Amino acid sequence: MNIMEWFENEFFWTNYSPIMFDAQRWAEASDVAESVKMIAGLSEGSKVLDAACGCGRIAVELALLGLDVTGVDLMKSLLDAAQESAEAEGVSLNLIQADLRNFQSQTKFDAAVNLYTSFGYCATIEEDIKILRNIAASIKDDGWFILECVSRETAIRYFTEGEWFERAGKFVLTEFSVVGAWEGLKSRWVLIDKETGEKIDHTFVQRLYSAVELKRILLGCGFKTCEIYGDFDFSPYNEKMQTMVLVCRK
Repeated sequence: MNIMEWFENEFFWTNYSPIMFDAQRWAEASDVAESVKMIAGLSEGSKVLDAACGCGRIAVELALLGLDVTGVDLMKSLLDAAQESAEAEGVSLNLIQADLRNFQSQTKFDAAVNLYTSFGYCATIEEDIKILRNIAASIKDDGWFILECVSRETAIRYFTEGEWFERAGKFVLTEFSVVGAWEGLKSRWVLIDKETGEKIDHTFVQRLYSAVELKRILLGCGFKTCEIYGDFDFSPYNEKMQTMVLVCRK
């Protein structure tokens, strides 16, 4: 019997999306989309795959730049939100409900993206690699793949045991702890409704890869090159990095 992963649960995304994708994250999306277009040398009409597009934060901005965007996500509620955002902005998205572990695209894309730490949540490393292989197979020869997520190094640099804040009508308490020898990061998010006092408590684990480790995996998935940066501005991946950005060429 298959056990449902936490990221397959609609209840989680309905309650936690407004917390994770707040106004600041939406405000950053335009600059990220511009960086993606520049890095991959895309022009109007170029076909882009947003793998794990979620609520369309990046996909909509890419479409506003004149790109032909296909967004894939497992959650229908997130795809519905992406469609609403696209309609509000007057752009079109090709939205597909699918599990990236099984997604096989007949369309070959000029570029693909997987951004804002939408990777590393599967139960096994083999499933993570399967997602990367499927993405690679969906990209044209000489096409680009841009992966941005928390790495082992960034998790260490920015580690905090937790914090609390208010957002989207909720009091939010977070607690973080290390799994194994920095093999994963356990995150606990407690939401308390400011009006009703209703409490939601959820814990999940993200697998942590070092940048070099993930580069080796990507090269083994069919990419010819993979460069590592500390942000979308091509800044070096060193002790001052803001995030991990892997830029791969097929």
